[in-house]
Amino acid sequence: MLQTLWSSSVNPDNDSVHEGLRDWLFATGSLTARLKTHCTEFRVEVLGQEIIACSELEANDDISAGEQVLVREVLLYCDNKPQVFARSLLPLKSLTGEEQSLAKLGEQPLGQVLFNHPDLIRKGIEVACFKQSSALFTLIKQLDLPTTSVWGRRSVFVLNNKPIMVAEVFLPESFAYELISETRTAQPLE
Repeated sequence: MLQTLWSSSVNPDNDSVHEGLRDWLFATGSLTARLKTHCTEFRVEVLGQEIIACSELEANDDISAGEQVLVREVLLYCDNKPQVFARSLLPLKSLTGEEQSLAKLGEQPLGQVLFNHPDLIRKGIEVACFKQSSALFTLIKQLDLPTTSVWGRRSVFVLNNKPIMVAEVFLPESFAYELISETRTAQPLE
């Protein structure tokens, strides 16, 4: 669903990427923790989880095309409002030892689990803009959200030398699109 071209930078001439959105796209802390500071009720809805071969467009330096991965797709809600669509690729070779539990998270946020691990390494952040022609917009229409272009990011996390890729797309009514003055009032992340 998130097969697109990703980039390690944002075109500074793009008017739709204001400073507040850039802050959300390139923040290195836990997105789950940040979202929780903006609402009273946070929840995860699991849309699906299946084992497939990694596609060419989702492959990267750490996860090869054709490699078997567990794909987990979820929605992150704040006060019953969908904020983020997340798609995680967990290579089966990464789901060994302690990391086996990542395959059985249910409605527990993956980010919360990852960021609680002291040895977590986050590689670079890549970003992409999803236009209305993207397959993602089928989901956006089902959620009855405005069908405007949306932005997302992805990173590879390394936990005990095992890669996990997490892509997060900020849905149309996400806090990420609010004005910078509003995002600065959010509580600082630790």
